[in-house]
Amino acid sequence: MARAGRGERGGQGLARVAAVVRAGAAPLWWLGVLAAGAGVCVPGLTGRRIGVLAGAVAFLVAAAVVAVVRRRRHAALAEAASRAGRYDILQDRAVTVREWRRGRRWWLLLAFLVALGSAWVIPAAGGMLLAGCGAGLWLKSAWFRRRFERDALLWVPVGKGAAEYRTTGVAAGR
Repeated sequence: MARAGRGERGGQGLARVAAVVRAGAAPLWWLGVLAAGAGVCVPGLTGRRIGVLAGAVAFLVAAAVVAVVRRRRHAALAEAASRAGRYDILQDRAVTVREWRRGRRWWLLLAFLVALGSAWVIPAAGGMLLAGCGAGLWLKSAWFRRRFERDALLWVPVGKGAAEYRTTGVAAGR
């Protein structure tokens, strides 16, 4: 009997690495923009001007940190990637994004509510921080595609924890 996430003949379900990295970018960005927009309407304890300036700094710092963190890990996994098996099942990008978002919808809602609630103290800063995290994920995904997916696409097994990457394409399994 086949296990969950595995094909009939021992293959594994594989999701595109760039799609997994980018899956959280849009919800974090839009929820952050929405929270920041709503936060500007509240005067807060520090005032709107300080809140927006602190939010701008938080946006830039969050985008830079999220874009840079774990680059060495991605590089090491990409260099050690093996060729995908014959019976591995490649998951569509839309399915990957939908499953990622569905599995983390409560965390996204909680992050939105925290960003929205922080507007009572520092207006717009929490939302801009959340939007910065989304922008950082988008930047990391773009970096990943430029650096590693020129000749071969990289895939990660679907499920908990990515211990290895697999490749498909013209230059797969070099």
